[in-house]
Amino acid sequence: MTKLSLITKQLQSHLIEAMTEANTIYFVVAFIQKSGVQLIISHLKEASRRGTEIKILVGDYLYITNPDALQLLIDELPEAEIRLFESKGRSFHPKAYLFRYETTCQTFIGSSNLSKSALTTGIEWNVHTELRIDAPFFERAVDQFLQLFFHEQTLSLHTLTLENYRSNYERANATYNLSTQVEADDFTVDFSPIISEEIITDYKLSPRPAQQLALEALQTMREEQYDKALVIMATGLGKTYLAAFFARSFKRVLFIAHREQLLHQAKQSFSNVFPTDEMSIFDGTHKEKDGRFVFASIFTLSAHYHLQQFDRDAFDLIIIDEFHHATATSYERVLNYFKPQFLLGITATPDRLDNQDVYALCDGNVAISIHFIDAIRQGWLSPFHYIGVRDPIDYTTIEWRASRYDETQLLSAQLREEYAETALREWQKYKQERTLAFCSSVAQALAMSEYFNDASYRTVALHGDSTIAERRTMIERLHLGELDAIFTVNLFNEGVDIPLVDTLLFLRPTESLAVFTQQIGRGLRLAEGKSHCVIIDLIGNYRKADLKLAVFSQDQTIPNSFVASDFHLPPDCHIEFDTGVIDLLQMLRTKRSPRKQRALDALRQLRLELGKTPTYLQFHLKANVDSKIVREQFKTYPQFLGYAQLLNEIERQTLTKFEQWFQTLTTTKMTKSYKLIVVLAMLQRGERNWYEPITLQEIAPFFHRYLMAKNYRWQTDLSDKQGEALQQYNEQKIVQLLKQMPIRAWTNSYTEAKWDGEHFSFSFQPTEEEQRILFNWTHQICEYRLHTYFERKSKINF
Repeated sequence: MTKLSLITKQLQSHLIEAMTEANTIYFVVAFIQKSGVQLIISHLKEASRRGTEIKILVGDYLYITNPDALQLLIDELPEAEIRLFESKGRSFHPKAYLFRYETTCQTFIGSSNLSKSALTTGIEWNVHTELRIDAPFFERAVDQFLQLFFHEQTLSLHTLTLENYRSNYERANATYNLSTQVEADDFTVDFSPIISEEIITDYKLSPRPAQQLALEALQTMREEQYDKALVIMATGLGKTYLAAFFARSFKRVLFIAHREQLLHQAKQSFSNVFPTDEMSIFDGTHKEKDGRFVFASIFTLSAHYHLQQFDRDAFDLIIIDEFHHATATSYERVLNYFKPQFLLGITATPDRLDNQDVYALCDGNVAISIHFIDAIRQGWLSPFHYIGVRDPIDYTTIEWRASRYDETQLLSAQLREEYAETALREWQKYKQERTLAFCSSVAQALAMSEYFNDASYRTVALHGDSTIAERRTMIERLHLGELDAIFTVNLFNEGVDIPLVDTLLFLRPTESLAVFTQQIGRGLRLAEGKSHCVIIDLIGNYRKADLKLAVFSQDQTIPNSFVASDFHLPPDCHIEFDTGVIDLLQMLRTKRSPRKQRALDALRQLRLELGKTPTYLQFHLKANVDSKIVREQFKTYPQFLGYAQLLNEIERQTLTKFEQWFQTLTTTKMTKSYKLIVVLAMLQRGERNWYEPITLQEIAPFFHRYLMAKNYRWQTDLSDKQGEALQQYNEQKIVQLLKQMPIRAWTNSYTEAKWDGEHFSFSFQPTEEEQRILFNWTHQICEYRLHTYFERKSKINF
């Protein structure tokens, strides 16, 4: 069935009727007003009560969306997912209402935002479609919606993010005449799939040395009964082919990626390894489910309806490409749904300087980690010559907004003649044959390309609006030597191979260590006739200018001085800085905000993202600083929260009274996990009596369950004989182990720990008000310390 109609008035009644029996409701609108929400909120509430999946995406463009309307959505629809798209000056005008039912689907797409006028008496045109379930048009619309909904520029809407938006809304509406603001067109978000730019396809179908090492490490983990693992391999070492070789021993495999380009590249790689097996694509356009190998878009797969198309145990192996993206909500939904025999994450950039810690998703099981410095030493990647030259922009004059520089002010500085002259002069001095240049915006890429062309060089700018054919042609021309350079904006970070590129030019402030690492990887592929890659980096007084140099250190430390010998590079690699750059880096280091302030900033940012104060473990997993800073600068996590002024009076009182306990729990030596498991076992009794006397026979079952729940726990901490006793649950031997090790350790190191020969306890005397707080903070510290203990013990580096 296919029905098509034009609606020019009273869209409200059509939407209300469509909500009545829908099992999925997706709205995306440029802005909303409270009057519009009030018209339909009762019907959305009824749908929510039925269990309907509701997602609403609203834009902040020109700060027209009314914060009171957002507040109403939060208050009345607690089960719905509501997100705010930060347009950052780019026009944001979608208006679409999508509904799914058991056998049909409906869309309303046109001109109506969520306001009373637009839904009732305004002059509006909206096209209504009613189609059969799984109609390609509807599926494509859903796929585009989900890519927007989970885009990195969206924020989950909750009390803290709404407070921030309300502040910006009030400031903008008090300062500007919004109706006359000029729309910025120098910013792009690329949602369109692009073709594979792999030029070199001559690949021998047997593992390369790095892949063989990784396969052996993965096989060892399987033999030791691990069910998930992370492989960290530098760009250019063949992570996708590694995944294909590993998949040989599994019956059905699901490969997940966040871009359609990566899916099609992976499908081709797997087809080369398994030429006779059926390959399926599951994305916004295709819904193929039956192949041995299914290559799925995370945005399509994460939709509740699409997940339900698969059994939970449909796949023996799940592979997630670019695993550093897997902390996103869309991945969490998928990972919680499927129950594979093994989960494999592959990435080149897992680390936390970009607020991305993915180790926890694989229980800290790193099968192998091969840094690009290691790979260069082994001859698997090309050496590099890194040259840091002075960026003439004074970044202290550019406003920092949340997590990046103001786009308009940054572009204005980058379009000055002095900046273009510097870029061209330094490039002419150091360049080789084929250059990729990384820019901040479309407008900058176009301007730089024009400036270089005026100097008689052959260059082009490629960005999200470039056609697939144009990208293919220009990459081929660069490969053939018909172009000197391509200026690009966020196109060549992942999944692109142009091995003959021998020069990289950075014309943007580094905001992300992960992105910087990926971009460097674009120049390190081996190629015939290529001796090394030149990296020309304009370094200014921008944030993270010195922090990004940790990319050249395998342990991500930053050198105390900025001379080449401090970086411990392979023999054929070189690093050099202009004198002015060294002076600048030293100045940035001395002026860097104190470590306490950095920790405080990270806590505030994470609190804003989560909508609540993070637990100690959440801070470790998600904050953009290393959680070690808490112990080093504040002694304990509760003291850190106190420094941040996030404690009420009774919490401050509890902290003062039990400060010594929290410090002991935070710092007690952990050669094994047992001491903290004992405390965790006691906490199972609840907040009122967890610290009271307990027998070792009562602790033993929890001790057994906790260590046996994950293979890596008991294999890390038990001898073979102890492991055998634990597996067979020999209570007498477990009690003896507890008495000899953790109980003795506690009583020897902490005066409040008591053992009378029968019972173990802590002699605390909290008031009724203090009990809950003491319990929660004790639990948080135990949870954090046990997690980081096994995380540290489980990492295996190359």
